[in-house]
Amino acid sequence: MPAAHLDLSRASLRRVEAAAGELSSGATRRMEASHEWYRALSAEDRSWVGLVAQAGIAAFIAWLRDGGDQTPVTADVFGTAPRELTRSITLRQTLDLVRSVVDVVEQDATALAEPGEEQALREAVLRYSREIAFAAAEVYAQAAEARGAWDARLEGLVVDAVLRGEADDSMQSRAAALGWGSTTRVAVVAGSTPHGSPAGVVDGLRRAAERIGVDTLAAVQGRRLVCIFGNVDDPMSAARSVDDHFGDGPLVVGPTVPHLFAAGRSARAALAGQSCAQAWPAAPRPVAADDLLAERVLVGDAPARALLLDRIWHPLSTAGSGLLDTASAYLETGGGLEGTARVLFVHPNTVRYRLGRIAELTGYQLTDPHDAHTVRIALGLGRLSRPGGVVRRATPG
Repeated sequence: MPAAHLDLSRASLRRVEAAAGELSSGATRRMEASHEWYRALSAEDRSWVGLVAQAGIAAFIAWLRDGGDQTPVTADVFGTAPRELTRSITLRQTLDLVRSVVDVVEQDATALAEPGEEQALREAVLRYSREIAFAAAEVYAQAAEARGAWDARLEGLVVDAVLRGEADDSMQSRAAALGWGSTTRVAVVAGSTPHGSPAGVVDGLRRAAERIGVDTLAAVQGRRLVCIFGNVDDPMSAARSVDDHFGDGPLVVGPTVPHLFAAGRSARAALAGQSCAQAWPAAPRPVAADDLLAERVLVGDAPARALLLDRIWHPLSTAGSGLLDTASAYLETGGGLEGTARVLFVHPNTVRYRLGRIAELTGYQLTDPHDAHTVRIALGLGRLSRPGGVVRRATPG
């Protein structure tokens, strides 16, 4: 295809050059008359848009002079202004700007071009506007990539701060930059990292969470993939929805906390649970960290020890009616009603009633093997917590 300027005489080029200032002003007036978003911009941003229009027209004239289609149009035509404007106006609005400039030049083509060259000028404008639109898209794509990389770094820093329990001002500002300043109902999920690039893993997990309406922060830390759910009502259900984005092995869900700045507690529980979940081979996937209290105690998790005492030992030891003795006897005799009744010198129906009361008070069913294991660990911790570690034997009745 011949260069665009070959279709225009030097006289037409000089007339276009002479009208550059008026074309820029006309484009600005058209923007103000046609686009509400432009009128809503600050004075500074409007001045940037004016500079973009001027630069575009000047580059168009240079493009015509230097070879038209033989000269590529790059993002440099915008100067530094578009990189500033990508924070204020969208790509669609930038294309509105290009369209306004094109409309003004087309409208004035009769006056700008020498007689008989009007159509050639219009075609040159259309060719150039196509190239400048692609150049604008390139600017915005680069800006989006830069923001994405920066957001990924911020996200990694926030997740790391949560895992370290560092809910300080820096984490607050970073979380706010990611839109998590007012996020509530937060839970942490810990699992293994699947095969693939870290960025692809996190992006896939985030898309899966978006489909169920849950906010997500995630980061790959070596062999561990950590996900923080926000605005989540049922973290176990949400974890099942993203299960296939984690690698093999345990997938542990920490307890729900009110906000991100309390998420350290959920993270500690999830990480502790992940480190010891293999001690329960039949553990479901995902599994709640609170369902791994006995296993967490085995690896020295102090919060799990305190929770077991609060949930099992203290309620049973203060309830009366022989509930603590019944739990101990039931576990020591292998979980039989008749055997427990003989040890306590009570009727089997009494044992059955007490087992129901134990389940109501603690939430643990002694007839379930894993629950029974957890209660056994809790009773051992409770006996050790007594002054001197004295063990009181079960008494009849």
